[in-house]
Amino acid sequence: MYYDALKTFITLVEVKNFTKAAQLLHISQPSVSVHIKNLETEFNTELLIRSPKLIKITPSGEILYERAKQILSMYEQTQKDILDYQEDIKGKLVIGASFTIGEYILPSILLALHSKYPNLELEVFIGNTEEIVQSVRLLTADIGLIEGQTNEKELQVEAFMEDELFIIGSSENELASKDSVSIADLQNQTWFMREEGSGTREYLKHVLRSNGLKVKSILTISSNQGIKETIIHSRQEGLSLLSIHAIKRDIQHHHLSIIPLDQRPFTRMFSCICSPVMENKRHVLAFKETLLENRKGAPFHK
Repeated sequence: MYYDALKTFITLVEVKNFTKAAQLLHISQPSVSVHIKNLETEFNTELLIRSPKLIKITPSGEILYERAKQILSMYEQTQKDILDYQEDIKGKLVIGASFTIGEYILPSILLALHSKYPNLELEVFIGNTEEIVQSVRLLTADIGLIEGQTNEKELQVEAFMEDELFIIGSSENELASKDSVSIADLQNQTWFMREEGSGTREYLKHVLRSNGLKVKSILTISSNQGIKETIIHSRQEGLSLLSIHAIKRDIQHHHLSIIPLDQRPFTRMFSCICSPVMENKRHVLAFKETLLENRKGAPFHK
């Protein structure tokens, strides 16, 4: 490639002085002469007429001068295009997300990621926390978003957002009509729980155990929406513990009610998990960056 020689030729034609051209290009004057000689040998023609006081371009030199500017412009644009291509995030990113995150948190993040990297193909797998952990461990998902933590030592775990959970009942539940409810008032209740392997189920079981609450009965339903619909239709009986992200609209539309406990709301962390072999992949890093830029963890105010 005669890039340097063509650049030298263009500069020399424009400044009409070997010494000045050498200074502008930060090369020696003999190097300028070598570049011009190599071009004249390549094209088998005289490009410049040299005299002690004057450098004059020949008709062949005029042709090369115009073409050389085009060639250098195309070359530099090609460099930029290749760099842009390399910096663009392409390929496929498989994201595993637990139900609460996948249904209520992830959609806005996906839109932001797609806007930044339109050539990145996104595939989302939604399951419970245990399923997401296994999919990331087995590399069937490039990255996962789960509720709480995991004891899987093979994975990298990073908390990215705090979540609040509230005990809820139907708007007709007698506990919802009280100004304040104590933990003791939650004895012998019917509870609607997520399935085994769900982070939300584990958190609710922890709340029941740590507060010594006896349970009247348990109904297991494998989706947040299913739990909400069941509570709405249960009228006066049945409680659950769900993320504010899952219940916010239902509370605002008065389909469900938050049981007004006389204590602070329950909190947990949402975590991002990935295998060490994936953590430095460009599309995974791009997702993490977008995730942190678009997380929304503001507390809910009734």
